Amino acid sequence: MREPNAIDFWRGLALVTIFINHIPGNTFERYTYSQYGISDAAELFVFLAGWSIGIATHGRDGRPEPALTSVLRLLSRTVEVYRAQITTMALALAMIAGTALYLDNPLILEWHNAGGFFADPIQTMVGFAVLTHQLGFFNILPLYVLLIGAAPIFVLVARFSRTAALSLSLTIYLASLVFEWNLPSWPGEGDWFFNPLCWQLLLVLGIVFQGWFREHAWMRSWARRLIPLGVAIVALGIYLSIYEIRPDPLVVPDPRLLFTFDKTYLSPARLIHFVGVLLAFQAVYAVLAPRFPAMVEYLSGLGRNSLAVFSIGSLLSLGAQFVRFQTGGGVFVDLVVVVSGLIALGVTAWFVEWRSRKPRPLASA
Repeated sequence: MREPNAIDFWRGLALVTIFINHIPGNTFERYTYSQYGISDAAELFVFLAGWSIGIATHGRDGRPEPALTSVLRLLSRTVEVYRAQITTMALALAMIAGTALYLDNPLILEWHNAGGFFADPIQTMVGFAVLTHQLGFFNILPLYVLLIGAAPIFVLVARFSRTAALSLSLTIYLASLVFEWNLPSWPGEGDWFFNPLCWQLLLVLGIVFQGWFREHAWMRSWARRLIPLGVAIVALGIYLSIYEIRPDPLVVPDPRLLFTFDKTYLSPARLIHFVGVLLAFQAVYAVLAPRFPAMVEYLSGLGRNSLAVFSIGSLLSLGAQFVRFQTGGGVFVDLVVVVSGLIALGVTAWFVEWRSRKPRPLASA
């Protein structure tokens, strides 16, 4: 088991934020950092995945592991994430159907785009299997499957030139913004909520910058010098969020996605804001770790077991939505569902690590 570290800590914070934000309208949603900026926890989650890939595909001496080993490692992780997505989706559908039966309310079958499955299960089942039909609030893992599956390409290119890997990623990103490329949903109309052609840039930024920060002291030095710039960007994001200032997609010039705050296409404004968040908070973990060890250990535990915690958190947030729907919500209900959910996330992380421990050898007779 890894000791607490900054990557796991911030990934754990992203998981907690996603869990709370996936219970729309709850009292505590307004206190998450996602409500005070242009970007949110999704950007942090994907970027840290790329940073972790950069670490995992290199040895402790900083040298890259064999190419085949890296490819197999990433493909194995892709299969693992895909399996988690299919299992989580199946359980979510069962929860929706069970709640509709229990409350005798067929309208619940329409929640989060689930209506297509119950109306046309044959086509929709195929859509779930190939990730083209997604439930609302259950659409991050499909993105993750594609990004991790494509990561070997960028990892191998980065071994020859990180600049080339970043240039390739930027080209795909900008072309997707200009021509509004996205993957289609099927069956049904529309596109993916998280456009993989754009969000891959965050993953690649994590891979590339992890390598540069590991090898170049001057980059670490400049990152510290740019903390005031990051604070200014964060402050601007808070101002824009509080006063609900957003560009009107109908009046901005073409290509319009370059000038909006679009989440699906990871518009440049969101990307710039996220970079500002990274700069502004880069030294916070070192301050918090010795002063709040229990909190740091809890969040790092979530981050170490992010896939299991995210999957369980998605189901818990769906259950919390049903509880609020039936009870009408309120501060007390929100306190119960959020606190019990956070406890359950901690238990999930503990259980995963407990299972992974080697069994103790039996004492000799």
